[in-house]
Amino acid sequence: MESRKLQRVGRSTITVSLPNKWVKENGIKPGDIVFIVPDKNGALKIMPSQLFHEGEVEEEYIIDVDACDGSSMLERLIVGSYILGCSVITVVSSNRIHKTHIDTVRRITRKLIGLGIIEENPNSILLQCSLDPAKFKIDMLIRRLSIISSTVLSKAIQALVENDESLIKEAIEHEDEADTIYYLGTRLLLHAQKNFDVAEKLGISDVLLIPAMRLILQALELIGDCSEDIAKKVIAFKVYRDRVSEPILKRLFEFSEAVKTVFQRAIDCFFTGDIKIANSILDMRSALNIEAERLMQELPEIPYLRAMVSGLTNIINIGAICANIAINKAIHEHNKHVRDVVKIIRHIHPRN
Repeated sequence: MESRKLQRVGRSTITVSLPNKWVKENGIKPGDIVFIVPDKNGALKIMPSQLFHEGEVEEEYIIDVDACDGSSMLERLIVGSYILGCSVITVVSSNRIHKTHIDTVRRITRKLIGLGIIEENPNSILLQCSLDPAKFKIDMLIRRLSIISSTVLSKAIQALVENDESLIKEAIEHEDEADTIYYLGTRLLLHAQKNFDVAEKLGISDVLLIPAMRLILQALELIGDCSEDIAKKVIAFKVYRDRVSEPILKRLFEFSEAVKTVFQRAIDCFFTGDIKIANSILDMRSALNIEAERLMQELPEIPYLRAMVSGLTNIINIGAICANIAINKAIHEHNKHVRDVVKIIRHIHPRN
């Protein structure tokens, strides 16, 4: 951070010099146009013209499929370039693209909202993303991801209790939807960090909260992953289910319901700013961790049972992270409100 002294030019104009390093890094010359963007917290941001208009420029990322170590790497590169805001993604090969790679591109494209295959040739595939941020609200995406992750966990445990394998398939399908919402939300938040207009369209009134929203999205996506892993263990556990008593299954079900309560209430607190409830969630986490240890000791030595409890414990701790984020957000918004009130008072009653 650098400081600059304001200089008066003429009777009514006040100027400030720009840091020479910043000027050189952005290629700014005398006579160039820069944009001054007022922020809601009273700050002013100076942006070079190319950065101000960057939302209008299509960013392209080229993936050399020949350099990919398998389909998983190709998938991660496509997802990564999508999240980072690339509008055009081109998959190329010096030879004909292998069918496994084509299948990977088609499969992952279906999970990325707004991304579609525009052109497909033997040695190249052109993907283009067209998203209108005005159609999405970030709070709705977070709530939607919370509901999906909760549904995955509910169906996994319900499948265990009711011995219904069809519920497992439904749970895994829901987890794919969770990935879709997570990728979309992360892309939009990264875009909002660079473009204040996008932030407003997403319903973000304070850009300083964008990192917290990203952490919440990531936490909910991890909860979805943990729940999917529990669902897969339920499938493997099926051959041992007859060795487990109904009271044990009921106890696992009640424990999972308490686990869901932790992260569901934490997400509610993120929006309501209720510090007392968020704090009670952290106390609840401690009690549930004790119960998890008790379960670990008392459960019969049957494969996958303890692994399921371990997965539920991970979800408890992720939910606690969300509760801490909710508390920090509430403190930030309270302090911001106090600062705004002070500004109003000073404006009404200026000091002599």
